[in-house]
Amino acid sequence: MSLQENRPIFLTGSGSCAEIVINAPARRNALSMSMWSALPVLVRTVDADTAAKVLVIHGGSAGHFAAGVDISEFETIYADEKATRETTATISTAVDAIANCSKPVVAAIEGSCFGAGIALALAADVRIASKTAQFGLPPAKLGIVYPPADLKRLVDAIGPAAAKRMLFSARRFSGPQALEMGLVEELAAQGEALDAAKTFAEEVAGNSAWSVRTLKSMIAAIDEGASEAALMQHMVDGAAGADFREGYRAFLEKRKPQFPSG
Repeated sequence: MSLQENRPIFLTGSGSCAEIVINAPARRNALSMSMWSALPVLVRTVDADTAAKVLVIHGGSAGHFAAGVDISEFETIYADEKATRETTATISTAVDAIANCSKPVVAAIEGSCFGAGIALALAADVRIASKTAQFGLPPAKLGIVYPPADLKRLVDAIGPAAAKRMLFSARRFSGPQALEMGLVEELAAQGEALDAAKTFAEEVAGNSAWSVRTLKSMIAAIDEGASEAALMQHMVDGAAGADFREGYRAFLEKRKPQFPSG
């Protein structure tokens, strides 16, 4: 993948791990509308890259994951109802692109993860944060609310009571507090969230790409209310597939599997 480090958001990585890097250190990686607009294009590139097995999204060398929407644009992007709807749609499209990526997505979180930064992180499949990361949802401080889809992901992740605690108080929460309430799945030492995310990505990439991709789609379908009967065909397809044959033979032969799907 080509490097574009001079841009405020870019795609990099090699081999099985693709990386979307948020690169706006002067504003703690707050995302401008042009950055939100660029995200779906980057995700589509990862989807189309057969070599990429996992996508890691992180804040590069900025020391922060994402401090939300760039507040310097608020006068324009929330100027009236039309602008607000267009802004919300643009951000929602970007967040949904992360959530709907065909590859597993891991968010590596250092420093600030506020507002829409949390929405971005929640769209990932797995979140790994440093112990010194800070999380916060400030809509109530700004006299606004959280978009419905983002609110649902928050409630699904941490439950209604914890969501109310975060939103009503607009407090900042630490990495250990985020782990306790289920906002993140793993903690790393300061400055080591990306390394931990890449280690996890390597573990995922070593498994059957077909299994991982299908499990991700099944979990999403279950969340949307799909029945067991509707999903059973995936089990049947897997048992008849080449990856399963290779997987159990490799286990019996005590060797690393070489899955046909990658």
